[in-house]
Parts: sequence; structure tokens; C-alpha cells
Amino acid sequence: QVQLLESGGGLVETGGSLRLSCAASGRSVSINAMAWYRQVPGKQRELVAEITWGGHTNYADSVKGRFTISREKSRPTIYLQMNSLKPEDTAVYYCRYRWGSVWSGDWGQGTQVTVSS
Repeated sequence: QVQLLESGGGLVETGGSLRLSCAASGRSVSINAMAWYRQVPGKQRELVAEITWGGHTNYADSVKGRFTISREKSRPTIYLQMNSLKPEDTAVYYCRYRWGSVWSGDWGQGTQVTVSS
């Protein structure tokens, strides 16, 4: 079993920045990729960014050039640096992990990001 703990959300003005963190614990030795998703009420959870342990990254078009995903090399922890935030970035942000070749269905409790206009 793997536990995920997201943190770093908050309230920020348009144009501001936040840095989210997600730490995986438990049976995390086989994790080889992690990702950030976000969800607003009434909409499906969407991929924001993902990173593999080999260093490959992928971003949603809506956040390219503004968000940067990174990871700790010594432990299964990822970060999401969010710059130039917009009101449409308001959502609950969740992280997810890939175990071998399968993306897990486990989610953390999420962290709320609110961008005021």
C-alpha cells in the first residue's frame, strides 16, 4: 500500500506563484513515475503534468511555460512549481503514481489551489 500526501496549496492572486509537494510513502520502491492532476466541481479530473524517474516530463497545454514538475532523486516526492497563476487554475490538485507499468487508482486527499481575479 502506498500513501500520498499533497501539500502547498492556498489562496493567491492572479499572476502569483505556489509550489505544491507530494510525498509517497509505504510500498513506494516500485514507483517509477508520478503525476499531478486537478479537478474542479462538476468536471473530470485532468492531467496537469507527469514525470518519470528517467526524467521525461509531459504537461497539459494549458500549463506549459507556467508550471514545472520536478522530483527528489532520493525519495518518491514530486513538486509542482506554478507561476503566472490564473483564475482557471483554481482546483483541487492531486498526485498519482505509476507502479511498474500501471498508473495507480490511489489518490491523496488533494490540496486546494484558489487563484483570485
